[in-house]
Amino acid sequence: MGGMLLTRLTDASAAVAATRSRLAKVAALAAVLRAASGEEAEVVAAYLGGALRQRRTGLGPRSLQRPPAPAATPSLTVTEVDAAFEELSGLAGPGSATRRAALLAGLLGRATASEQAYLAGLVTGEVRQGALDGLLLEAVAAAAEVPAATVRRAAMLAGSTPAIARAALTGGTAALAAFDLTVGVAVRPMLAASAATVAAALPKAAPDGAAVAVEAKLDGIRLQAHKDGDDVRLFTRSLDDVTGRLPEICAIVRTLPVAAAILDGEALALDEAGRPRPFQETAALSATHAARDLALTPRFFDALLLSGASLIDRPLHERRSALHDVVPPQYRVAGVVTPDAAAAEAFCRRVLADGHEGVVVKNLDAPYAAGRRGAAWVKVKPVHTLDLVVLAVEWGGGRRRGFLSNLHLGARDPATGGFVMLGKTFKGMTDAMLAWQTSRFLDLEERREGHVVHVRPEQVVEIAFDGLQRSSRYPGGVALRFARVVRYRDDKRAADADTIDTVRAIAGGLRP
Repeated sequence: MGGMLLTRLTDASAAVAATRSRLAKVAALAAVLRAASGEEAEVVAAYLGGALRQRRTGLGPRSLQRPPAPAATPSLTVTEVDAAFEELSGLAGPGSATRRAALLAGLLGRATASEQAYLAGLVTGEVRQGALDGLLLEAVAAAAEVPAATVRRAAMLAGSTPAIARAALTGGTAALAAFDLTVGVAVRPMLAASAATVAAALPKAAPDGAAVAVEAKLDGIRLQAHKDGDDVRLFTRSLDDVTGRLPEICAIVRTLPVAAAILDGEALALDEAGRPRPFQETAALSATHAARDLALTPRFFDALLLSGASLIDRPLHERRSALHDVVPPQYRVAGVVTPDAAAAEAFCRRVLADGHEGVVVKNLDAPYAAGRRGAAWVKVKPVHTLDLVVLAVEWGGGRRRGFLSNLHLGARDPATGGFVMLGKTFKGMTDAMLAWQTSRFLDLEERREGHVVHVRPEQVVEIAFDGLQRSSRYPGGVALRFARVVRYRDDKRAADADTIDTVRAIAGGLRP
């Protein structure tokens, strides 16, 4: 089978990882895209962005721990690899595990060592090359010789960078112009930059000191609602269709006094007092089709289309006004409009007291720019940190193969003198940190269980996290959410680490 060899992508990935220059990264990606045929372009773009086209393959890190001996010379084509993963994604039922293992072994057996590492990174989502989606869109524009703004807009409307890559490379500007805002077709959501405080967020969002919208940041799931008469479809931030899972939200959207609409917002579970329930309850409710007692509630904060008229290029103050015309207050995100930092800070304090994450500060003149973390929206939420002890470490996969990567984190338990595990993380680690911690934890090794290296509980690490949630998985009854490494604390002993009591106090009294 002809076509582009996978080794072309592994070489490009290595080149992108080896440079800090944005221009050099874009050039390396564009060169590969330019060489792809029309049929390959979509797959090549997905792989260059560090992802498979298939959402589920049934594979995980353990599937890749013992690959067969690598091939001596490259022969795999991009098209063959995509076909193999497509077959893997369709396996189910009796005998599927055996068939999956055989297919994976056959694929990896034809891959060189560097290709095996690259494929492992695609499967686990750990292609650590610095080629984020924004860079890939720039590379598509460069390869197709079309304006970057045209590519970004089409990607927003299509909800897919690989699809846009194929359109741009085969049809140029004319093909990209065919993409338009359409009810029922998920749009990539606009994202927010970050600031540590409200005072820092205001000038970032509105450098001229103008009034901004300060809105509650809810700890829910991002939800995009499409309404066409009584036909309603719901999409998550990752553009998954969850319409069938959320009938209560569909019913609410149907009652809105507008024939056609695309709304952006959040869905979350609330208690009887209207306060948010733990995030894992919201996530669990949104993930099931089964009947349930607790309902999710929508809170919308933006209108992208109303009555057939696209609003994405209109300023936020017009979109907010249009939203308020059709969505009643109980289904809108709370917010204030003010130029005053003190008023914005006071609103943030009220939001936090109500149990929400923080606020998002928004420029009132900005259009809806999907898929970008520009300064038009700036989120502010408290950053929690804990000094925890590393209890064990897992060997990494993909580009982290050969390094100890995933940390098992524990809080000190004064009652027993031991440690209580709170979760794991491999986030926030630089290459230098990976190399250091591999050496450090091998020195502390006590025993091994498969890919897990258990270590003496001596190394303290500062961990940032977004929140805590109930957990039946860990003996302390609580688990970290979105944990990432800040730094190693060589100035602290394990006896100085934070206690499980401190953790529970932060969690607001959560118990097993």
